[in-house]
Amino acid sequence: MFVAKSPTELLNQEQILSMSGLDFMQGILDGHLPAPPISQVLNYRLHAVEDGRVAFRGTPEFDHTNPMGTVHGGWYGTLLDSCMACAVMTLVPKGAVYTTLEFKVNIIRPIKLGTQIEAVGQSQHTGRSTGVANGEIRGVEDGKLYATGSTTCIVMRLG
Repeated sequence: MFVAKSPTELLNQEQILSMSGLDFMQGILDGHLPAPPISQVLNYRLHAVEDGRVAFRGTPEFDHTNPMGTVHGGWYGTLLDSCMACAVMTLVPKGAVYTTLEFKVNIIRPIKLGTQIEAVGQSQHTGRSTGVANGEIRGVEDGKLYATGSTTCIVMRLG
Protein backbone atom coordinates (compact mmCIF):
# COMPACT_ATOMS: atom_id res chain seq x y z
CA MET A 1 0.00 0.00 0.00
CA PHE A 2 1.15 3.53 -0.79
CA VAL A 3 2.01 5.70 2.22
CA ALA A 4 2.19 9.46 1.70
CA LYS A 5 5.44 11.12 2.73
CA SER A 6 3.62 14.33 3.64
CA PRO A 7 0.00 15.39 4.15
CA THR A 8 0.10 17.34 0.88
CA GLU A 9 1.61 14.65 -1.33
CA LEU A 10 -0.75 13.86 -4.17
CA LEU A 11 -1.28 10.34 -5.44
CA ASN A 12 -0.75 9.39 -9.06
CA GLN A 13 -3.22 7.27 -11.04
CA GLU A 14 -1.21 4.05 -10.65
CA GLN A 15 -1.18 4.42 -6.85
CA ILE A 16 -4.92 5.11 -6.74
CA LEU A 17 -5.77 2.16 -8.99
CA SER A 18 -3.69 -0.21 -6.84
CA MET A 19 -6.25 0.02 -4.00
CA SER A 20 -9.93 -0.62 -3.58
CA GLY A 21 -12.04 2.41 -2.71
CA LEU A 22 -12.50 1.09 0.83
CA ASP A 23 -8.72 0.70 1.26
CA PHE A 24 -8.21 4.21 -0.09
CA MET A 25 -10.72 5.75 2.32
CA GLN A 26 -9.36 3.71 5.24
CA GLY A 27 -5.88 4.99 4.34
CA ILE A 28 -7.10 8.58 4.68
CA LEU A 29 -8.80 7.82 8.00
CA ASP A 30 -5.63 6.12 9.32
CA GLY A 31 -3.43 9.03 8.16
CA HIS A 32 -1.43 6.92 5.64
CA LEU A 33 -2.93 8.84 2.72
CA PRO A 34 -3.49 12.58 2.43
CA ALA A 35 -6.91 14.06 3.09
CA PRO A 36 -8.31 16.17 0.27
CA PRO A 37 -6.95 19.73 0.53
CA ILE A 38 -10.47 21.21 0.47
CA SER A 39 -11.21 19.55 3.81
CA GLN A 40 -8.63 21.78 5.50
CA VAL A 41 -9.97 24.92 3.85
CA LEU A 42 -13.57 24.11 4.83
CA ASN A 43 -12.70 22.73 8.30
CA TYR A 44 -13.93 19.16 8.09
CA ARG A 45 -12.28 15.76 8.46
CA LEU A 46 -13.00 12.12 7.81
CA HIS A 47 -14.50 10.56 10.93
CA ALA A 48 -15.65 7.02 10.02
CA VAL A 49 -15.43 4.60 7.08
CA GLU A 50 -17.13 1.28 6.40
CA ASP A 51 -18.55 -0.54 3.38
CA GLY A 52 -21.06 1.83 1.78
CA ARG A 53 -20.97 4.42 4.57
CA VAL A 54 -18.73 7.41 5.29
CA ALA A 55 -18.95 10.14 7.93
CA PHE A 56 -17.19 13.49 8.05
CA ARG A 57 -17.24 15.90 10.98
CA GLY A 58 -16.75 19.62 10.69
CA THR A 59 -17.51 23.02 12.11
CA PRO A 60 -18.44 26.04 9.99
CA GLU A 61 -16.53 29.21 10.83
CA PHE A 62 -16.81 32.85 9.79
CA ASP A 63 -14.71 32.16 6.68
CA HIS A 64 -17.51 29.84 5.46
CA THR A 65 -20.25 32.47 5.46
CA ASN A 66 -22.02 34.30 2.66
CA PRO A 67 -22.42 38.12 2.59
CA MET A 68 -25.42 37.84 4.94
CA GLY A 69 -23.25 36.18 7.60
CA THR A 70 -24.88 32.73 7.42
CA VAL A 71 -23.15 29.48 6.45
CA HIS A 72 -22.79 29.43 2.67
CA GLY A 73 -24.80 26.79 0.83
CA GLY A 74 -21.59 25.63 -0.80
CA TRP A 75 -20.33 24.50 2.60
CA TYR A 76 -23.36 22.25 3.03
CA GLY A 77 -22.99 21.08 -0.58
CA THR A 78 -19.31 20.26 -0.27
CA LEU A 79 -19.77 18.22 2.90
CA LEU A 80 -22.72 16.33 1.42
CA ASP A 81 -20.90 15.74 -1.89
CA SER A 82 -17.89 14.47 0.06
CA CYS A 83 -19.74 12.04 2.32
CA MET A 84 -22.11 10.71 -0.36
CA ALA A 85 -19.48 10.25 -3.09
CA CYS A 86 -17.00 8.72 -0.66
CA ALA A 87 -19.71 6.26 0.48
CA VAL A 88 -19.92 5.15 -3.16
CA MET A 89 -16.12 5.04 -3.31
CA THR A 90 -15.94 2.50 -0.47
CA LEU A 91 -17.64 0.02 -2.83
CA VAL A 92 -15.51 0.74 -5.91
CA PRO A 93 -13.13 -2.15 -6.69
CA LYS A 94 -9.38 -2.00 -7.26
CA GLY A 95 -8.66 -0.71 -10.78
CA ALA A 96 -11.66 1.63 -10.87
CA VAL A 97 -12.38 5.24 -9.94
CA TYR A 98 -15.52 7.32 -9.60
CA THR A 99 -16.65 10.90 -9.87
CA THR A 100 -19.85 12.78 -9.09
CA LEU A 101 -22.23 13.18 -12.03
CA GLU A 102 -24.82 15.23 -10.16
CA PHE A 103 -25.97 15.97 -6.63
CA LYS A 104 -28.85 17.71 -4.93
CA VAL A 105 -28.88 19.48 -1.57
CA ASN A 106 -31.86 20.38 0.60
CA ILE A 107 -30.96 22.86 3.34
CA ILE A 108 -33.49 22.47 6.15
CA ARG A 109 -32.21 24.97 8.71
CA PRO A 110 -29.17 27.20 9.16
CA ILE A 111 -26.16 25.89 11.06
CA LYS A 112 -24.93 28.35 13.67
CA LEU A 113 -21.24 29.17 13.41
CA GLY A 114 -19.19 26.96 15.73
CA THR A 115 -21.70 24.07 15.69
CA GLN A 116 -20.01 20.71 15.15
CA ILE A 117 -21.85 18.64 12.58
CA GLU A 118 -21.61 15.15 11.16
CA ALA A 119 -22.22 14.57 7.46
CA VAL A 120 -23.07 10.92 6.79
CA GLY A 121 -23.28 9.39 3.33
CA GLN A 122 -24.82 5.98 2.64
CA SER A 123 -24.58 4.19 -0.70
CA GLN A 124 -27.94 2.96 -1.95
CA HIS A 125 -26.42 1.23 -4.99
CA THR A 126 -22.92 0.90 -6.37
CA GLY A 127 -22.58 -1.15 -9.53
CA ARG A 128 -20.21 -1.49 -12.47
CA SER A 129 -21.02 1.90 -13.97
CA THR A 130 -23.02 3.99 -11.48
CA GLY A 131 -23.38 4.66 -7.80
CA VAL A 132 -26.29 6.30 -5.99
CA ALA A 133 -26.10 7.60 -2.43
CA ASN A 134 -27.99 9.71 0.10
CA GLY A 135 -26.62 11.91 2.83
CA GLU A 136 -27.55 14.08 5.75
CA ILE A 137 -25.97 16.68 7.97
CA ARG A 138 -26.86 16.55 11.66
CA GLY A 139 -25.60 18.38 14.70
CA VAL A 140 -23.25 16.23 16.79
CA GLU A 141 -24.59 17.57 20.10
CA ASP A 142 -28.17 18.58 19.25
CA GLY A 143 -28.97 15.78 16.76
CA LYS A 144 -30.90 18.26 14.59
CA LEU A 145 -31.18 17.60 10.88
CA TYR A 146 -29.65 20.54 8.99
CA ALA A 147 -29.55 19.28 5.41
CA THR A 148 -30.08 16.24 3.21
CA GLY A 149 -28.74 15.30 -0.19
CA SER A 150 -28.62 12.73 -2.93
CA THR A 151 -26.05 11.95 -5.61
CA THR A 152 -25.36 9.89 -8.69
CA CYS A 153 -21.75 8.97 -9.44
CA ILE A 154 -20.13 7.36 -12.46
CA VAL A 155 -17.84 4.38 -11.84
CA MET A 156 -15.04 3.96 -14.39
CA ARG A 157 -12.75 0.95 -14.82
CA LEU A 158 -9.25 2.17 -15.65
CA GLY A 159 -7.09 -0.76 -14.65
